Amino acid sequence: MATSVAVEGQRSVNGTVSDQQTKKLTDLPTELLELILCFPVLKHVDICNVSCCCKRLHDVCHGRGKVWGHQYKLRWPRLQRFYRQNECCDWLREYKTRHRVGIQIQRTVESISKRFFTEVPCVGQVLGDSFAEIEALGMPEHFCEDELLFILNFDKRKSLTLKYYAKKILYFLRQQNILRSLKSFLEQPAEQQSALEGAVLVDQYCNPLAEVTLVGISAQLDDIAEKVKKMLRIKNASHPSLRLAQGDTFAVEDLELQRQVLWALNSVLYEQLQYKGNEFDYYNPLNSYIHQVLLRCTGIPISLSVLYMTLARKLGVQLEPVNFPNHFLLRWCQKPRGSEDIYDFIYIDAFGKGKQLRAKECEYLIGHQVTADYYSAINTTEVLLRMVGNLLNIGKKGEGNEKSYQLLRDSLDLYLTINPDNVQYLLLQARLYFHLGIWPEKVLDILQHIQALDPSQHGAVGYLVQHTLEHIQHKKHPVTPEVKRRGPSEHVEVQYSVGLIMKHKRSGYNCVIYGWDSKCTMSQEWITTMRVNQLSKGANQAFYNVLVQDGTCRYTAQENLEPHSDPLEIGHQEVGRYFSEFADTHYVANEELQTRYPEDMDKTLSTVQERYHRPTAGSADQEQSKHQAM
Repeated sequence: MATSVAVEGQRSVNGTVSDQQTKKLTDLPTELLELILCFPVLKHVDICNVSCCCKRLHDVCHGRGKVWGHQYKLRWPRLQRFYRQNECCDWLREYKTRHRVGIQIQRTVESISKRFFTEVPCVGQVLGDSFAEIEALGMPEHFCEDELLFILNFDKRKSLTLKYYAKKILYFLRQQNILRSLKSFLEQPAEQQSALEGAVLVDQYCNPLAEVTLVGISAQLDDIAEKVKKMLRIKNASHPSLRLAQGDTFAVEDLELQRQVLWALNSVLYEQLQYKGNEFDYYNPLNSYIHQVLLRCTGIPISLSVLYMTLARKLGVQLEPVNFPNHFLLRWCQKPRGSEDIYDFIYIDAFGKGKQLRAKECEYLIGHQVTADYYSAINTTEVLLRMVGNLLNIGKKGEGNEKSYQLLRDSLDLYLTINPDNVQYLLLQARLYFHLGIWPEKVLDILQHIQALDPSQHGAVGYLVQHTLEHIQHKKHPVTPEVKRRGPSEHVEVQYSVGLIMKHKRSGYNCVIYGWDSKCTMSQEWITTMRVNQLSKGANQAFYNVLVQDGTCRYTAQENLEPHSDPLEIGHQEVGRYFSEFADTHYVANEELQTRYPEDMDKTLSTVQERYHRPTAGSADQEQSKHQAM
């Protein structure tokens, strides 16, 4: 942009402009120059060029001015929440730092696939070296997170491998932040800890990619509390709880007034909003996540109790959590505060639509008698241990798939953050990591901690230490993966190739091929269990590794597969591990998978051209280059 841009005015007859009509850009007022330079079409490169023209424009484009502030906000709108309104900030320095972080994060994420492609696939696999590299940048964490989100929000069909690893890193980074918040929460005095805040932290840790915030959850509960107040006004227009503003702390002492609040709460929660206990899908982990309970209006006793107790306290009624076996309850004192006689309380079943029970009636919920100890109130830490323990049990009962392993890992992390010296769960964590073949250095740290806590565990610890050291040694000398070419005679019967979207003839599921063997390579036990010998060609045919639409990975015989009549994207979380792009009719293998199957992409392209009669991205590019050459 020139410093002597002419402002068009009236021209003379011969087309010239007089000196009086000529204006330099630099003669304009600063406010007008800033307005011009904040025009949306101008990018940071343009502003850099403008600022190099002369001292006047350099001064207008100074780091703390409006121009660079506008460029920063235009480029990274998500980061605005980290700055106060009208904050005086060196926007040029912030821009440079964020830009540099973006480049470094991109390079790190791009390098991960080459380093980790041959590792055992596992959801949430710990890519320790990469996390350390990102942390070593020494940059603000919100810059790193914003760049990862930028990668994830790019064209959803492209850069799949980059997205795959960016998602894993973002998952890890957010979880580390949440763990720090949880530790700070646990260090607070017990009377300052909120069961709702603790439950939100548990929710966030297990769902780090969801946008779950305490502010958002509290706002939803405030809305419900307002509905309860409207109902309460029908019962008692002068009720003291109606005068409570959001955030006020006030205890209603009169029992009849408390009873009115609970009546209104039950009416809104269970009749108006239709909340209920999830009896039909009780062991679904979603029942334990507060944001999902609010979304689906269903949960288990402990999650519904946390909501019920929080709402009651917002309206001046103090309820206490009770760690009743197999059925979490709340208790409501009917006598002066301080009583511990179990018969001085009414027990509220939030899972049972707020039903109020006497002490001995609670035993009907579980079908057996319990001692008075089980009717005692517990603190927030114990509430969280019960909540996390439920998730842990769901993870242990899982089907041994990646989803259940991830839940087990997350719940173990949470439980051991709250109760770090639980030997039983430390040993379970060490065994889980060992089984998954991940983070062997951490396994050794856990085992050392177990040995210090309980020397009687020497046998189990010694076994795991020995095999973990062998695993570390093995990783130092990785086996070079086999390269499979289509030319050799033993591979001549392999009909399909990686990247093709297939349909299972018998089961009907949709899938994409990410690997193959010319013969079945599984054990004889597997072959017998899966009744492979009942197939017309038995185990003596090509078998394919496929990613299935339902999220599973399977090993399937060639005679059971056929190309899909109308190829579609496969919604599997591991797609990005093997493929870089979805190209309408097939997936494009990433560099690492192409190294393993160097001739397969040509086979895939010819197959989709012949079958679907559509030009592929590769063939279209070739045609364009031919025309350019002509």
